[in-house]
Formats: sequence, C-alpha cells, structure tokens
Amino acid sequence: MTQHRAPSIPSDAVPILPPIVAQLMAPFRNFFTAPVWSHVLVLIAGATLAPGKRTVCSALRVMGLGANRDFALYHHVLSRASWSARAVARKLLALIVDRFVPDGPVVMGLDDTIERRLLAAIRQASRRWGARIAARGIYRDPVRSSEGHFVKASGLRWLALMALVPVPWAKRRWALPFLTVLAPSKRYNTSLGRRHKTLTDWARQAILQVRRWLPDRNIIVTADSSFAALELIETVRRHVTFITRLRLDAALYAPPSERNPNRRGRPAKRGVRVPKLSQVLEDEATMWTKLSMPYWYGGERCVLEIRRDACLIAASKSATGTSVWYSSGLPPAHIRWVLVRDPDGRREPQAFLCTGLDAAPEDILGWFVQRWSVETTFQECRRHVGIETQRQWSSLAIARTTPVLFGLFSLITLWAADPNLAAGLRPRTAVWYAKAEPSFSDAIALVRRHFWAAANLSASRSGRDTVEIPTALLERLTGALCYAA
Repeated sequence: MTQHRAPSIPSDAVPILPPIVAQLMAPFRNFFTAPVWSHVLVLIAGATLAPGKRTVCSALRVMGLGANRDFALYHHVLSRASWSARAVARKLLALIVDRFVPDGPVVMGLDDTIERRLLAAIRQASRRWGARIAARGIYRDPVRSSEGHFVKASGLRWLALMALVPVPWAKRRWALPFLTVLAPSKRYNTSLGRRHKTLTDWARQAILQVRRWLPDRNIIVTADSSFAALELIETVRRHVTFITRLRLDAALYAPPSERNPNRRGRPAKRGVRVPKLSQVLEDEATMWTKLSMPYWYGGERCVLEIRRDACLIAASKSATGTSVWYSSGLPPAHIRWVLVRDPDGRREPQAFLCTGLDAAPEDILGWFVQRWSVETTFQECRRHVGIETQRQWSSLAIARTTPVLFGLFSLITLWAADPNLAAGLRPRTAVWYAKAEPSFSDAIALVRRHFWAAANLSASRSGRDTVEIPTALLERLTGALCYAA
C-alpha cells in the first residue's frame, strides 16, 4: 500500500475536528489519499454526532461546516474518490477479530435486508432522484409479511456478513457488520446486459472472500432458511462450517456405499432413502433427549428435546453419523442434522443442518441462536445510525454509503470497547426504568461525549462549577438539539 504524507485538514475544519477522531481512525489511514482522508475524518465524526438523518449535509452541519462552499468535495468522497471498500472491510474485520475473538472459532451471521424506498415517495420525487436509483427492486418485506399476508417493499437489497462476537459489557453476543454487498434487482442487471446473480450467488462470493481474509481461522457461518440452497452448501462446506435451517420434508439419503472397483459407470451420489424428518417427528418410537439451552431467542433459558442420536439411521439400522441431502440436478450435500421440538408445545418443531459432521448438537443450536443478534443490529442501525435516511443519486455513492453506515456501527462498538473509553460506559437508567446492561445507544452516547468534549472545552479550568463554551460550539450543540427529530 502506498504511503502518503501526513493528512492536511482543511483550515476551516481544524477547530471543529476532535483529535481523538484521527487517533481512532488511524488503522484506515493508508486506504485513502491525503485530501480524501481529511474529508473522511469530518464525515465519520459528523455521522457519529448527527442525530436523525445521516446525509452528507447533516454531517457537515453538525461539524460546523454549514457555510463551507466546498461542500461538494465531501460528496465526492462517496461518489467519485478512488478507494477500495473491500480493503476497508478487510481491515475492519481484522480489528474486530483482534479485539473480541483473538483465538478460537469465528462465528458469523449472514442475512439480507431491504433499504426501503417507498413507492409513493419515489413517484413524487421521480424527476429529482427516484428514477436514478436504478438498482432498486420490489421484494417481499420479511418484517411486515406473514404466512398469510404478503407485503411488497420497494428498495435496495443488501447482503450483510457480521461477526458474532462477545462484548465485555453484555451477556449476549453482538453482531458487528464488516462486509455489506448490494444485490441489485434482476431488472437492473437485465437493463445493463449483465448476468443476474441471485442472493445465494452473492452469499457464496462473500463467504469465500472472508475465507481468504482469515485463512488460518475456523469460520462458522450461520444463516436463515433463505440460504438453505444445495449449490451454496456444497460450494462452501469445504471452506467453512455452514449452519442453517432444514426443511422437514427435505429428501435425505444415507451415504453411498463403497464402490466396487470392477463396477462400471458413475459413482453413486447417495445411498438408500431414509424417512423424512416430518415422519421421524410423528413416529412414536422416536427416542428424544432433553437439552437445556442457556440462551434461546429472547434471551430466555429454553428446554428442548432433540433426537437421541442426532443423525440418520440407514435401512440397515446402523448409525452413519452423516446424511446426504439430495435433489435431482443439484450437487449432493453431506450434512449433520438436528431435529428439535418443544416438550411444552409452545414452539414449532425445527430442524437444522450443519456441514461440520463432527459438531455436537448443542454446539450447532448454540451457534445458530447467536444469529438472532443480526436482526437486533439491523434494528439498531436503522434507529441510531441512520440506515434508510441517506440520499444519494450516483450508483457508486449508493453502493458505498449503506456499507459505511453499517461499518460505523462496528466502529462505534470497537471504540466503546477501547480501554481509554470503556471506563465510562454505563447503561442509562432512571427511577422508572432499570437497565441491566449497556446497549448500542449507550455505546454511541459514550463516543459522542468524547467527541464533543475533546479539545472543545480545554479553555475551561478544572474543578469549576461552570464551563466556558465557545460560541461556535454552543451553536453547533443547540442546532443539533433543535433539529434532532
């Protein structure tokens, strides 16, 4: 990587950029040229401090640059500047792994989300920006839809890969995004004459990319049923341990028997057919074993029953330890499956598959349950980081801004875990509200407090009941509060 000279901060930005920002962002310095780097620091600090919408203009306003005539240069960081988002993602993953999981397996969550663009708003603003968001499509809204109710959403589909890591101040694992990929609609790819990539195609590329970034670590990837595709499983099973849901009516077979060397033809892909999991579930002769999960969905302890051997039994009644999921025309996948049911009948029976044939059932369930933090991260990013509030027109800016905001979630978590800042991390409580542990709202509040306080109040003497605030800083604070909604 080319080494650049020391960053030159614009003269109008020197008084308002806290020095701590450059210190915290130092690991990413070599990915940007000197002029772009100075604008990156302002945008990152502004996106962290700004309440409400996370547009470039709102970031400039909260940083006191509302009168800067060179505001277009800050837009160019996203729409024109030459820098590699993939290289930044790799560095972010390295920081996350070094901080939270320096050894042992690295558990990751894979999921997609829709950055919604309301149809009515697009029609009203089609002359200005709606028509320019060419990559958008119309998808099923997973949040608002149900089994009997279909809701469509217009927007951009993103595939996010997150590291599921333990943080010092919380019992549950947090999902920290580091690689976010835009999955354009089929209509968009057809209009450009490109081959359309499905969501599982993008997932395969993302998983193999992470495998190259962490060649010496055991990687475990968990995903929901949208990624339970034979082609995806067969491709990644040699590189990572992949865990997802399994249909109860999936066609399962015993592994193929040893091939006779004198037999002609292709080798067998599967053995004899075994009962479907739905049949195993209804069979009264099935033996079940109780398993207590210390952390289930919603953070509560859950007692489940699992099939005693947790593996398929072939026609000869001999335990194989593995099974083959096969469908005509697709590659077979050797999997380990776990069938669970709730002895109280409150939860629906579920089946899970794992490409790690030696994994224990309790480990498979524990890894899969951790992916619930992915949904929490999506919600927190919309609430505190401003996902779906940004406004870009160019395709490059659209492809960069949302991944940057997801990455900002991980950056703030990393900064909050920094020993120099972590001492001040406490949950915000009140007489009417008892909060057991800090959440992301407390983490971003801690970082904001350091950003506002660093160097801005240095003119005040220590130990005084009153603090001297410069007029420019007071205007920025009041402006951020008055336009917070």
